[in-house]
Amino acid sequence: MRDPSQRCILVTGATAGLGRALAHRLAETGSRVLIHGRSAERAEAVRAEIAAATGSNRLGVLVADLADLHQVERLANDVRLRCDRLDVLVNNAGVGSGPPESAREESADGVELRFAVNYLAGYHLTRLLQSLLIFSAPSRVVNVASAGQHPIDFDDPMLVRNYLGYRAYAQSKLAQIMFTFDLAERLRGTGVTVNALHPATYMNTAMVREAGVSPVATVAEGVAATMRLVADPGLDEVTGEYFHGTRACRALEQAYDGQARARLRKLSDELVERAGG
Repeated sequence: MRDPSQRCILVTGATAGLGRALAHRLAETGSRVLIHGRSAERAEAVRAEIAAATGSNRLGVLVADLADLHQVERLANDVRLRCDRLDVLVNNAGVGSGPPESAREESADGVELRFAVNYLAGYHLTRLLQSLLIFSAPSRVVNVASAGQHPIDFDDPMLVRNYLGYRAYAQSKLAQIMFTFDLAERLRGTGVTVNALHPATYMNTAMVREAGVSPVATVAEGVAATMRLVADPGLDEVTGEYFHGTRACRALEQAYDGQARARLRKLSDELVERAGG
């Protein structure tokens, strides 16, 4: 990896929780940090807060609702217009399982909301930025997933019949890991590494509290684990791995099923195409 002062890093979902703390930590290293948020006002407030705390003048704001694939495409275009390189893409933005007994929701494109935001947006964004990442190599993609994983039922992937908030969340996180493994294989030899992680268990975030769960870990623990995948030179050649914190770990078995990953890829492409992407 390059010297931090030469790096450009995009963190999605950087206005709260892990993403916000990660953007702050990256700014402290001198990296150029692109702060993504759904609200321009909130993203600008976070930028100003981090700038005041770190003295960094290398902070940018990008706005997009990742529940809308057209806005994901606009986000990718904005990155390319602003940056001639992208050293690290951190797909962190996500929607939690929601309050207990919460109802099923859909994105602007008619996709189950957690699948849309937690997985499909990152899938589409990464592919749109793939050529820039290759041009910028050595570069990295870091997918913030979870130890909470559930197999995808390809007969009901949008959970129309059997919706549970936790299942929707856990299925979307497994999809992230399956995409991680697929992309790592496809980009092997290009200088782009792709890894996923469970940063920490039940961090003290609004997402965890909304689900009615008592926090176990601190956000700082999650930042430390994620920073390792972003910047540790010891991981320069490591790709296609899933980490639990800082430890390489095995994901749910479906992630290693090539046929299942192919079905997910086909489904994802169909959903993107249906949205006009």
